[in-house]
Amino acid sequence: MMSLGAIYLGLLFAGVACFLLHYLALSQAARRLREAHPDQWKIIAQDERGLAVRAPLRWIRLQNALRSPVLPALEDAVLNRWRLLWRIFPLLAWACLIAAFVLRWSAR
Repeated sequence: MMSLGAIYLGLLFAGVACFLLHYLALSQAARRLREAHPDQWKIIAQDERGLAVRAPLRWIRLQNALRSPVLPALEDAVLNRWRLLWRIFPLLAWACLIAAFVLRWSAR
């Protein structure tokens, strides 16, 4: 049987890995948008005057686009898969981290 310490560390590492996978899914969704849907990417990457927006604002605009119902309307299976993973990984990460903290607290 695994010790509680090993389970605790495993849950912590799984939580961190899920957060990293969340950002990987975000970058892959952005890549897919840039390559397969350049007109939609321009809405995220350029302002109203057609000038490129800075990285923090582009990141916020991409997050808003991934939350909106517009991207599923594109009917791009690859993009929808990355969008789904982008939405699921933070939930899994928080579940792992909360489980690790509960385990730690109950082991006292």
